Amino acid sequence: MAVDATLATLSNQLVYSAMAVYTGAMAAFAVDLSGRGARVEGEGKVLVGPDGEPARDVASVTPSAPAGASEPRPRTKIGGIAVALTWLAFALHLGGVVARGASVHRAPWGNMYEFSVSGAVVVTAVFLAVLTRRDVRYLGTFVVGPVLLTLGLAVTVLYTRAAQLVPALQSFWLVIHVSVAFIASALFTLAFSTTVLQLVQERRELARAAGNPPARGRFMDNLPGSVELERSSYRLHAIAFPLWTFTVMAGAIWAEHAWGRYWNWDPKEVWSFVIWVVYAGYLHARATRGWDGRRSAYLALAGYGCILFNFLVVNIFFVGLHSYAK
Repeated sequence: MAVDATLATLSNQLVYSAMAVYTGAMAAFAVDLSGRGARVEGEGKVLVGPDGEPARDVASVTPSAPAGASEPRPRTKIGGIAVALTWLAFALHLGGVVARGASVHRAPWGNMYEFSVSGAVVVTAVFLAVLTRRDVRYLGTFVVGPVLLTLGLAVTVLYTRAAQLVPALQSFWLVIHVSVAFIASALFTLAFSTTVLQLVQERRELARAAGNPPARGRFMDNLPGSVELERSSYRLHAIAFPLWTFTVMAGAIWAEHAWGRYWNWDPKEVWSFVIWVVYAGYLHARATRGWDGRRSAYLALAGYGCILFNFLVVNIFFVGLHSYAK
């Protein structure tokens, strides 16, 4: 089928619009994280007690808690704006992905540009889905920022004109294999951001315990403690790992259909398996060896480093059976 140039152009315009709104959302999340946003009406205000005397609500009389407190963060107007902008950016972003697919009459996952743009929208979708169940606004800056960076890389370095798929990609396995890979990668990205925050928070807690309160990064006091962050990271990894396992298995089945062998020692296959091994080591150490805290966090960071290497280095610089997807 011929490429619909009008829809392809619309897709580009929607992606650029999403980037502009993401920028505003990231700035709003940063202000919210700093604690400088005004609280929503009713939080931290003077109330009237049962005896008619002025009384303050719990959020206002409780002293500023150190990092690690589990009290819910007060809602701020700027935080609400950040979430609303993220939803708007997601809608524009998703529209760009759909328009790209419609322009070529297929799933828009045929090259590095399409994979980057589509993968980024899944990261945002997973973040917003988690946000509907838990207050993880503190992750906003660290999720929207990488999404914006990915889109910037996609439109400036990886951009490829809309075109039809090469024969090897014309299979229903494209939808199965790549869609699950998107979700797993999105969860790994959220887990990575949480793990980095965990390590920073742990260092601050150790310094505070030693009598040396950190003078910088006070916005971290608005985040959960390192133990809670570590648990959240583990849960995200525990969900993402089975999905990545399925991704590797589905890729092997697709390889047998396309190339006649389940395993071809292609660089992409090898590094996908390396990622699986590192994360399997992380989960095993965390579950059976009691490696919580910093030691398991380093393994998790190594796993995400392998994901980045697989995406940014193997896909671009290594020659193999997957080279057509550049």
